[in-house]
Amino acid sequence: MGGVPEGHSGWTFLTNHARVLASIADDPGTRIRDIAARCRLTERAVQKIISDLEQSGYLTHTRQGRSNVYRIEQGTALRHPADAGLTVSGLLAALDRHESSHETRAGHQGSDRAEEPADDDSMAATRPV
Repeated sequence: MGGVPEGHSGWTFLTNHARVLASIADDPGTRIRDIAARCRLTERAVQKIISDLEQSGYLTHTRQGRSNVYRIEQGTALRHPADAGLTVSGLLAALDRHESSHETRAGHQGSDRAEEPADDDSMAATRPV
């Protein structure tokens, strides 16, 4: 079976907790092994992150046969004081918009169409005014 995923040095914009949460949002019935592969983490790290998310009220799970099905508590507020008023659903919506626009741009590569400029206010909808 797979070894330890290749590490990453330096900083990133998203935490491993956000990556795991986004992976679960994409497939609530996903296996820890699949989350680990997608997020380039060890299975043990994913187990710890899921435990953190459950203990903090961001995530719950139920057993269905031999599998877990996760449920994200969408209205839960983000933890950092600078993110006051932001919820998990806002974070996931922003990540989903980014992924959708990335997939759209990738689909247009090689076409003769000029790319439209990015919307600088794309994150504005996730923060209350």
